Amino acid sequence: MRTLAILVAILVATFASAFETSAMTMEACGAKFRAEKESGSGAAKMGWNAFRLSRCRGEELAAATSAAPEPAVLVAAASTGDGSGAVFPKEVDPQFGKETPTKARFKTCVAQYRVNKASSGNAGLKWVQKGGGYYSACNKRLKSAKST
Repeated sequence: MRTLAILVAILVATFASAFETSAMTMEACGAKFRAEKESGSGAAKMGWNAFRLSRCRGEELAAATSAAPEPAVLVAAASTGDGSGAVFPKEVDPQFGKETPTKARFKTCVAQYRVNKASSGNAGLKWVQKGGGYYSACNKRLKSAKST
């Protein structure tokens, strides 16, 4: 029970810190979402995350998250060995060049995974899954690309 309370506190703190001071609080956003959902407006169809991003964070924040620039080196489609045809980055994105190699590979893979998610380029791979997911395959490719 205590662990659950700590976990809830951490999640609340994480979500609260994600909002800028000009943005709506999570409590107010939740109340607005429930009210719109009960009235039958667009909130019922859009879901919590989409509602939160579009109506609670402010215009400039929603635009920034939806129009995140695609990393420059993330383009080529390649087979994962099991014929899935997922799209992987060819090299670590230069925008993460100041990070440690592990973190740079991770952030590059995350960026490509999110781009793929919008265009079904993950070929059914989940981020992490039993037997190796997208991150595992992407990380292996980036490690081998660096050594060659």
